[in-house]
Amino acid sequence: MINYNLGALLSKVRSEKPLVHNITNYVVMNFTANTLLAMGASPVMAHARGEVEEMVSLAKALVINIGTLSEAWIESMFLAGRRANQLGVPVVLDPVGSGATTLRTSTFKRLTREIQSDIVRGNASEILSIASATVTTKGVDAVHDVEHASDTARQMARQLDCVVAITGPVDLITDGNRVIRCKNGDAMLRKITGTGCAATATIGAFAGVTKDALEATSAGLAFFGLAGEVAAARAKSPGSFMTALLDAMYEITPEQFQELARLEEG
Repeated sequence: MINYNLGALLSKVRSEKPLVHNITNYVVMNFTANTLLAMGASPVMAHARGEVEEMVSLAKALVINIGTLSEAWIESMFLAGRRANQLGVPVVLDPVGSGATTLRTSTFKRLTREIQSDIVRGNASEILSIASATVTTKGVDAVHDVEHASDTARQMARQLDCVVAITGPVDLITDGNRVIRCKNGDAMLRKITGTGCAATATIGAFAGVTKDALEATSAGLAFFGLAGEVAAARAKSPGSFMTALLDAMYEITPEQFQELARLEEG
């Protein structure tokens, strides 16, 4: 039984407008910022070495996304992550494409060693990449299914003392003990770039208003998935779907969220 007051959490995001500091990738930066704005949060995209520590001190959550890496950005990720840990700012890590190249995989593994993440969200292949050097991905797309990675996710959550989420047709969320499955979403979400990254940022917004990382992750994925369902009912193709997705993030009421979220434990 999931007894989260999801409607109240969404209302809190919209009333408090938590600042979510994103060190994210070039491909999704604009879309991610618009996603956060549409749902009621406040985004900032800051990656310069000279300002990330100061910026994260103003934020309610830090999202680190390794989608388009450079040496300078990697350094900034560690500076921001360490400062967030010092200040108690929750850290959400998105290992985009880990398993595709040595740089991505080694950066993901190093981030998990040196930065205390509160939440890690990836697809099945990305999560599996931390456990085995032989796991590969197809670019940034998963080639494994969620259940294939479920045991790894549980082990990873226990080892890293964090919540791990694997997204797919049915999302799996675990703190190493409890397992929650989110059944919200639509296949059209896979037809536009950046939806996984935007889902991670959405989790960041909820992490900015609750200290319960399992609750924040469950709320973020359910809300983003529900927005995908609403958008797919309105749009017939990817271009209109992307616009409809932002509209849905803006329009879904707390009451609708509470009623239509599909979270199941076990």
